[in-house]
Amino acid sequence: MNAHVKEQLAPGGVLRAGINMSNFLLVSSAAANGDPAGVSPDMAKAIADDLGVELQLIPYKGPGDVADGAINNEWDIANIAAEAERAKTIAFSPAYCEIQATYLLPPGSRIQSLTDVDQPGVKISVKERAAYDLWLTENMTQASLVRTATMDDSFAVFKEQKLDVLAGLRPRLLDDAVKFPGSVVMEQSFTAVQQSIGCQPDKTEAANYLSQFVRQSISQGRVAELIDKHGVTGKLSVAPLPST
Repeated sequence: MNAHVKEQLAPGGVLRAGINMSNFLLVSSAAANGDPAGVSPDMAKAIADDLGVELQLIPYKGPGDVADGAINNEWDIANIAAEAERAKTIAFSPAYCEIQATYLLPPGSRIQSLTDVDQPGVKISVKERAAYDLWLTENMTQASLVRTATMDDSFAVFKEQKLDVLAGLRPRLLDDAVKFPGSVVMEQSFTAVQQSIGCQPDKTEAANYLSQFVRQSISQGRVAELIDKHGVTGKLSVAPLPST
């Protein structure tokens, strides 16, 4: 490993890793010392071990907060979904895992397909600044987005205000459907939220290292092992290995 990589990512001998606490598939439990535990923290730990440095997990309430932390140099690496807007301030590795994003429909909905969603008058409840919110913002041309602060709020607004659809990650929507008898999770997915590892864009050698680390983690089975270890098999998938 190039010595500059360690200097760029952990100049003080400690790797600071920004962790999105709102993704319950990637942060699925807590360690004995109270630190977040799951696939995302374990990926950060694997990088710290590979670098031979200590790890400091820095929790954030949501992905938008993690992205903001890049501007203030609050972390050295961040486990977060790669999006075009975030790529302006973060250099992303290839994705190491992905989660399908789709819609929950209320009882009696006339919506039958993804095309039916992007229509005039259709209101979509969505958690603001989630990766799928960014996708919807870029791709919806006629439907309107009703943004909320949390996923719980999104569900509450969807149900109480009788909105047309609730956007979210499929595993979470399956849980929400149980709490809303008669509602249906669409079989189709409008996108897959891919989780990557990012660093500051001026750290070129570190970015190259992280990309290679992710590729090896996929090809050598590390990501699959972590998904199995934390009991999220079938909800979280290993991302396809990049062709280049």
